[in-house]
Amino acid sequence: MPSKQTIETLRAFTAERDWAQFHSPENLAKSIVIEAAELLECFQWGPEFNQRKVEDELADVVTYCIHLAGVLGVDLDEIVLRKLEQTRTKYPVEKARGRTTKYTELDS
Repeated sequence: MPSKQTIETLRAFTAERDWAQFHSPENLAKSIVIEAAELLECFQWGPEFNQRKVEDELADVVTYCIHLAGVLGVDLDEIVLRKLEQTRTKYPVEKARGRTTKYTELDS
């Protein structure tokens, strides 16, 4: 998870530019998808990729995720760990280890 310093620096950067006014949950969710598509574009033509470009696009995705968490008033650590517990239940080790099968098909 991003450090408190990273989050505070990001918030200060945004405040200095008065950009929070544009950070509705809808706009931020759209921006996450747009930036995720740009990240995916780095791999569009095969497994070769530019490490720096991937890092830049990943930073954009994470930045918008941090903003969205802030606007929604959620703690990223808390929601990630909660979701991990849900996923742990859906994908028990004894059924899911080494498999990419969807949880609804694990017993098949």
